[in-house]
Amino acid sequence: MKIDLSLSPEVAFNQEALDSFFQSKYEGKRYRLVRRSIDARKKTVRVQVQAELFDAELPPLLEWSKDRLQNVENREPVIVVGAGPAGLFAALRLIEQGKKPIVLERGKDVQARRRDLANINKKNIVNPDSNYCFGEGGAGTYSDGKLYTRSKKRGDLRRVLEILVAFGAKEDILVDAHPHIGTNKLPKIIAAIREAINDCGGEVRFDSRVTDFLIEGDAIKGVEINDNEKLKADAVILATGHSARDIFRLLKNRKVLIEAKPFALGVRIEHPQKLIDNIQYNCGIDRGEHLPAAPYSLVHQVPFKGERFGMFSFCMCPGGFIVPSATAQEEIVVNGMSPSKRDSKYANSGIVVSVGAEDFAPFSEEEELAAMAYQASIERKAWEVAGQTQAAPAQRLVDFVKGRVSTDLPETSYQPGLVSTNLDEALPEKIAHVLKQGFKAFGKKMKGYYTNEAQIVGVESRTSSPVRIPRDKDTCEHPQIKGLFPCGEGAGYAGGIVSAAMDGERCAVAAVEL
Repeated sequence: MKIDLSLSPEVAFNQEALDSFFQSKYEGKRYRLVRRSIDARKKTVRVQVQAELFDAELPPLLEWSKDRLQNVENREPVIVVGAGPAGLFAALRLIEQGKKPIVLERGKDVQARRRDLANINKKNIVNPDSNYCFGEGGAGTYSDGKLYTRSKKRGDLRRVLEILVAFGAKEDILVDAHPHIGTNKLPKIIAAIREAINDCGGEVRFDSRVTDFLIEGDAIKGVEINDNEKLKADAVILATGHSARDIFRLLKNRKVLIEAKPFALGVRIEHPQKLIDNIQYNCGIDRGEHLPAAPYSLVHQVPFKGERFGMFSFCMCPGGFIVPSATAQEEIVVNGMSPSKRDSKYANSGIVVSVGAEDFAPFSEEEELAAMAYQASIERKAWEVAGQTQAAPAQRLVDFVKGRVSTDLPETSYQPGLVSTNLDEALPEKIAHVLKQGFKAFGKKMKGYYTNEAQIVGVESRTSSPVRIPRDKDTCEHPQIKGLFPCGEGAGYAGGIVSAAMDGERCAVAAVEL
C-alpha cells in the first residue's frame, strides 16, 4: 500500500525521527520511502513524502545486481571511446550482453586526475588530456554528480540509478526528487565500475587518445590510438563528451558527416547560500540543520533586435563551488559543482542564453565546426580580458547590469581567483544584452536575487556540444559509416550524467544488434 504524507523537514530528513513517526502511526508495518520532495511554496516549508507499507519483510530494493555481469574476456570486442557515464554504462551493458568492451580514455584514472585538477586551481596549468572535462568518469565526476534529468523517455532511469546504488551510491538517490551524489563521493563509484569491467574481462585503458578512425569503404573497422597503435573492432561507440574538439576536427577531416549544433552560452552567478536559502525557504539567517541548501530554477524570454531569446539557469549548485573547466591553456571556461553535503557557503548557477546559426555566421568558413569556433573564440576572449591565466573575469551583478566596473569583488569559491573586469568586453553583444535584462526579471521573480552581493563569472560555455554527429533514430548507427555509434553528450544526444548513461546503454544494445 502506498501512502502520501506531508512532513516537517525535521522528520523527513532525519532517519531516527522518520522511523519513530512510522512506528507510532503505522504500528506493525514496515515502510520504504518511494518519493521525497521539498515544498517551499508556503511560508512553512514541508516535505512531500510517498511511502510504501508492508506487512512482512521488505522486498529487495534493487532489481539490478552485479550478478548480471558475465566473463567476456574471450568474446567479440566493441570499442568504446570515452570513459564518461555514456561510455561506462555502455560497457556494463555490453558485458551483460556477452560482448567485450574496450574502453579508451584519453585522460587519467580518478585518483591520478586529482593532481591535474590541483595544477589548474593552484598553478594555472591546464593539461589538455586530464582536467575537469577529460579523465575517468568524464566531466560529471568532478563537477557535481547531479542525477536528475528531463530525458526520462530515452531509457530506463530507475535502472541507471540502481546501478549507481549497486556500485556504492546512497539509496536516497532512488527517492529524492533531485538526486545528487556529490563530487566527493562519485569518484569511488566510478572506480568501482571500472574495476567491475576489468574483472569481467573487459578493458579500461587510460592515456589512450584516439587519433584516427580505421575506415574501410563505408564501415568502421577500429581506431588508432596515440598516433601509433591500431585497435580493430567492427563496432565503435563514440562517447567522447562535449569538449573533444580534436575528435570533431578528425571527423571533419575524414569527411565523416557532422553538423553544427546550437547550444547555450553565458556566465556563472555566485550568491551567498544564506541569501538563496532565505529567498527560497523564508528562513531568516539560518535554514536549520535538516533542510538542504536551497536550489532555484529560473527562466525568462528577452527581446533583442526583433527576436526573443531564452535565458535560463543551468546546472544550479547549492552549497557548491565554481571550478575551472578549460581544456586548453589559452581559454577560460567555468562550471559548477557541489560536494555531497552541499555545505559550502556559496550558491552558484550557470545563467545562459540560447545561441544558434545567426551567432555562428561570422565563422561560416569553418562549416560544420562554426559553432565550435564561435564557442572557442569567446573562451579565448575571456582569457585575454582576465589577464591570460586561469583567473576568471568577474563583475558584481548590479554593476554588470548598469555597465560599471566593480571596484572590488566579493569572496569567491573559484580557486584560481577572479579579476574585476567589464564583462561586456568578453561577451557577445546579444548575450550581454539578454543577460542584463534577464537578471532584472529574475530579481522580480526571486526578491533579493538581484543584488551586488552576487557576482557573475565568465564564461559558462560548455553547456552542451557545439557539434551533432548524426545517427539513425532507431539503430543509433551513423548514416554514412556502418558500425559507428555516436553517443552521449559529445554527439548531441544527452545533457548530463543520467541521460548520457541511458544513451550509452541504448547504443550498446544497438551495437550488439549490428
